[in-house]
This record gives sequence, structure tokens and C-alpha cells, in this order.
Amino acid sequence: MKLLITGGTGLIGQALISHLLENYQVTVTSRNPQRAIARLGQQVHVVRSLDEISDISEFYAVINLQGEGIADKRWSSRQKLRLEQSRWNITRQLTERIQSAAQPPQVFISGSAIGFYGPQGSTPVTESSAVEADDFAHHLCAEWERLALAADSPKTRVCVIRTGVVLAPEGGALKKMLPPYLLGLGGPLGHGQQGFSWVHIDDMVGIILFLLEQGETRGVYNATAPNPVKQQEFSRSLARALRKSHFMRVPAWALKLMLGEMSDMLLTGQLVLPERLQQAGYSFKFAQVEAALKDCLLPPS
Repeated sequence: MKLLITGGTGLIGQALISHLLENYQVTVTSRNPQRAIARLGQQVHVVRSLDEISDISEFYAVINLQGEGIADKRWSSRQKLRLEQSRWNITRQLTERIQSAAQPPQVFISGSAIGFYGPQGSTPVTESSAVEADDFAHHLCAEWERLALAADSPKTRVCVIRTGVVLAPEGGALKKMLPPYLLGLGGPLGHGQQGFSWVHIDDMVGIILFLLEQGETRGVYNATAPNPVKQQEFSRSLARALRKSHFMRVPAWALKLMLGEMSDMLLTGQLVLPERLQQAGYSFKFAQVEAALKDCLLPPS
């Protein structure tokens, strides 16, 4: 069976494709096909854009992971527009292709993020929680999800994944966090009591495979470990995994000065629970943050 993936050269996409190749023929969109093949291998078919795909009906499923990194740059007006367009445009195109196909793909899995919930502090939230947020992250995710869910039909089931902070041995958010901790200068952000919702890369891949293969799954799912922690606990666990001291604290004013509006996302946080995934029967490989961090950071014993 054939699968189409957008955003396949990213952190999640690369980890996912190595598993998919065991059972599927994978096509990936990339503006740089040569670099994509170098990263993903010769088994992957690479096209520059959806324009090179004449009929989306040839694919059993579409997995949409495309989107510029939310924390890559300060949120200027121009950067906000890039973040929106990198997610909304491709999702709209995929939905329109699926809607117009006589025999559309049976599954459409599309990304989103826990930023959908807006600032929730230490109040746990699930997929059924009422959300009245009005910040940029919520606006970004809400439209992203609306565009994807519009593809749902009796012929195509749509699953939207609200992803937490992905912990991986190489790349991603963890790599950006490490420098001060490696110097023994690690510490929590702000007061440290805000929620921190995370997921190990192995579970991120496992969740996508689960939704791909479980025919009864449909709708929105939180891709977060079942035991989110407060930011202070995460910071302490990270220092402990590295066997480093943990005494510094990044004050809120410093984060706001460095990151501007983006700092609100880090200083407020959410405790997001994967209620629907667990009800559907998904079993997490890494449910506790210390075990996840040790797996990412320490060499195999």
C-alpha cells in the first residue's frame, strides 16, 4: 500500500518513515529531493510538491506533518504569517484533493499541537475540555485542525494529533534545552509551576502507527505521555539524568525579553492528558519523564 507524507524530513517524519518502510511504499514531498533522499534513503519516493501527484486516490493514507518550527524564531508579524501558511496551505490543499477524489485515501492523519488549549496553568485538560483561549498558538492550531477535519467523510477517516514537546535523542526541543544543563546551569523557567506536557519520540511514532492501523479511530487525539509534569519537575529530572547541578532559574522577565510573545507559551503551559488514545487502547512505552530522558540522553547499558 502507498502512503503520502508531508513534512517527512522533520524529526517525527524521519523516525516514522523508518518504521513505515517495512509495510508501505512511501512518497514524501520535499523542496529539496536530493537532501530528502540522503536523509530518508533510496526506498522513499520524493516529489517536490503536490503538483507532481496527479491522483491522490493512489494512496491508502496521507500523513500531514508539515509546518515551520513553532519555536525556531521570535514571533514577529512576518514569522507568524510563515507559521500559519506553512501549516494551513498544505492542509487546505490536501483536504481539497481528498474531497474531490472519486476514491479518496482511507485515512488522513494531520498534525496539530497542544498549543490549541492556550494557557491552562496547572489545570489538567483532555480532548473534551472546553477551550476559550484567544492567543496566537490556539488560533494557529484551531484553523489547522478545522482545515484537516473538513476532509472527514464516510470514505476517509481523519485523525488530528495534538502533539506535546517531543523528546528525542537527537534534535528537537531537547537538543535546544541541553547547553545550560551541560554546564551545570540548568533550572526551571519562571516560577516552574506551569504544566509541561511531553512525549517520547518512540511513542510519537507509535501513536501515528496506531491511528493509521486502528480503523475505529477518528477525530482529535492528544499525543502526550499520560504523566505530564510541572516545568520545575521536568527541569530537575533533566539535570538528574545528566548528573548535573540544578540551582539556576530563568526569570520570567528574561524570557519575555528574549522571546517576546512566544515566552507566554513557555511560562503558562498545560497539563495535557491523552484520554482518547488510552481509551482506544494505545499503551505508552514511556509514561514517566525520568525514564524517557534517560533513554534519550544516556548510552545503552
